[in-house]
Amino acid sequence: MKKFFALAVALFSLSAVVAQTSIERPYAVGADISWLQSQEDRGTKFSDGGTEGDAIEILRDNGFNYIRLRLFVDPRSELGYSRRDGYCDLEHTLQMARRIKDAGMYFLLDFHYSDNWADPQKQILPQAWQTFSYEEVCTAVYEHTRDVLVALEKQGTAPDMVQVGNEVSNGMLWPYGSVRHSFEGLCGLLREGVRAVREFAPSADVMLHVALGGMVEETQRFFGAMAEYGVEYDVIGQSYYPEWHGTLEDLERNLKSMAKEIGKPVYVVEYRDYFLDIDRIVRSLPEGLGLGTFIWEATSPQWGKLFDEEGAATAALDDYNK
Repeated sequence: MKKFFALAVALFSLSAVVAQTSIERPYAVGADISWLQSQEDRGTKFSDGGTEGDAIEILRDNGFNYIRLRLFVDPRSELGYSRRDGYCDLEHTLQMARRIKDAGMYFLLDFHYSDNWADPQKQILPQAWQTFSYEEVCTAVYEHTRDVLVALEKQGTAPDMVQVGNEVSNGMLWPYGSVRHSFEGLCGLLREGVRAVREFAPSADVMLHVALGGMVEETQRFFGAMAEYGVEYDVIGQSYYPEWHGTLEDLERNLKSMAKEIGKPVYVVEYRDYFLDIDRIVRSLPEGLGLGTFIWEATSPQWGKLFDEEGAATAALDDYNK
């Protein structure tokens, strides 16, 4: 496996270099805040040190410089994530993108290519695509990606980085993009998403996002297949939750292996705990290839825990000022 992985990466290296964008990449101190609008609509008022303010600006003033948002195809569908309110649809994302840019922050857009959560356990075709052939789904991926990016560009809020799929370790848009038997279907879908980003957000970095934090062999298998099937991308995103992805030592071992074997910039693009440890690991990667971290649902008292149930900043937020 290791020999195959190294060979595949080497064969793909020339086209990968050509595909790199020229964007200057800041070190990302990032937060996914995709629940923010629903919290605000329920009446949550955010504050820091007793002073109320916009949660995005509070995060910025405490050391954050990057915001991540998830986007569903149609969260109001029968299969949808938010059937009543449509949170995380294009309309809500346009509103949030404007707030992010007004705060002077960078923006990572996370395409789920589903009407609901997409992760290693489920990657469900959007309801509107359920009867499509594989070729039609490939076209739909391209057109959906294009339409979203055109709308964001039109209002002057183009993303700085784009995830083509969310936690696609086991594929996406099942059954067409399942990797149970082959990576070929997934890679065809990914190439269409990447093509749309290159055409309609040419200054954005393309991220491939997997949920394999401390899993060396699985990570090598996945990115070896990306090289074999010609999926070009700029940066890698890893999720890290210790109950699924190993110890911090496992994470460090895998990220160092990725930096050495793949040679692409690396982000821990989802985590819940251990910010200082994860940040240390990412910053210590060879060749400066560790480029940042994104805490998942920073405004949630259950997940990110940077704010409590009343919306008040917690002591955990202090770590980001360090």
